[in-house]
Amino acid sequence: MNSYKSALNKLKKNNISIKNEIVSITRSLNRVLAKDIISHANYPTCDNTAYDGYAVNSKETKSLKGKKFQKFRIIKTLAAGDNPTIKKIPKFSAIEVMTGSIIEKPFDTIIPVEQAQLLISNTKSKYIILKKKIKKKEYIRSVGSDFKKGDKIIKKGQFINPNHILALKTLGIKKILVKKKLNVVFYPTGNEISNSKKIPNWKIRNSNTNYLYSFTKNLPINFKVKKILRDNDNLIFKKEILKNMKYKSDLVITSGAVSAGKFDFIPNIIKQFKIKSMFKGVNIRPGKPMMFAKFSNNMCFFGLPGNPISSAACFRFFVLPHIFRSLGIKSEKPVVAKLRYKFQKKKNFTRFIKGKLIFTKNGDSEFELKKGQESYKIGSFTKSNAWGVFKDGVSNFKKGTRVECYSLSGINEFLID
Repeated sequence: MNSYKSALNKLKKNNISIKNEIVSITRSLNRVLAKDIISHANYPTCDNTAYDGYAVNSKETKSLKGKKFQKFRIIKTLAAGDNPTIKKIPKFSAIEVMTGSIIEKPFDTIIPVEQAQLLISNTKSKYIILKKKIKKKEYIRSVGSDFKKGDKIIKKGQFINPNHILALKTLGIKKILVKKKLNVVFYPTGNEISNSKKIPNWKIRNSNTNYLYSFTKNLPINFKVKKILRDNDNLIFKKEILKNMKYKSDLVITSGAVSAGKFDFIPNIIKQFKIKSMFKGVNIRPGKPMMFAKFSNNMCFFGLPGNPISSAACFRFFVLPHIFRSLGIKSEKPVVAKLRYKFQKKKNFTRFIKGKLIFTKNGDSEFELKKGQESYKIGSFTKSNAWGVFKDGVSNFKKGTRVECYSLSGINEFLID
């Protein structure tokens, strides 16, 4: 039987090879970046105003102090989007500017409208009166102050989020290189599984399929659900594996039929193919019968247990990290939290525990175990926001012991290094 750590090490040596493709930024949401994105221009592209006000040449205010003052004639009004070019600029000139308007030399500083003293002459000319020296670059958004040409905008291996798309669109980047979506095929198994609305007491609704489908909805995955494999469909499953190899599926997942029962046919079928690497059974709870294999053609296989929480835990801690590594996403970091209650388990097993991660008023993190940790109990899962991982080698975890906690979804920017 494999330990949790040894099983993960085997997975790390068997990543799926995924190619890259170029996509437009309008189709890049939730895709994984395959190459660093570098800014090809400065942003802002020019100096522009941070406030409504008046632009002047700061050099023309150097001599202002004490009772001395200077009139600056307002020669033009500029709004954001206006052409800022002015052909002839007399000495001691000012321009009225709106937020975001571009300013060019000799103008290099702004007096906000709230601080300006206006004067209207008999000739209807407008002036502002300045009585003190004004520093250069006051209330100005300088060229390149956000992004400079050559700056790294987004690192390789990151999910593209809406905030990234905002930056890419602002900088005029139209296309990016991303990892191709994984082609994942899922097979639920068992005579007891049903997709019907009304079922007899001896049937079970096909919840694992719906859970995994919804889980992968916002991931760069093409998740295809196949028909339920019944207890005697071992030959059908073999044909399905061959089809997936032919059509170059990246990953095949099953739920159920991986243990040691009479109708648990999955392991025997998988073993009939050329395998690069394989393990079956891990010292974990829930999910002990879990199985992994990598075929000689690069396609990988995960056999998840049938119990809902076992299936969810194995997907979260084995399948999802394997997918992320294959996509080039960096390893996630857990939140280390103090236990609110004591907990006891078998020493040689790693336990995945449903619970609630809580942040106290003092900024500390605590993990609260929920009642009902059995693999068939879903109620506690609905009240949880995290998984607590209780490592092997320890039986008794006292109140206050720190344990590693992971988000339910696996997509948490705060937990990625």
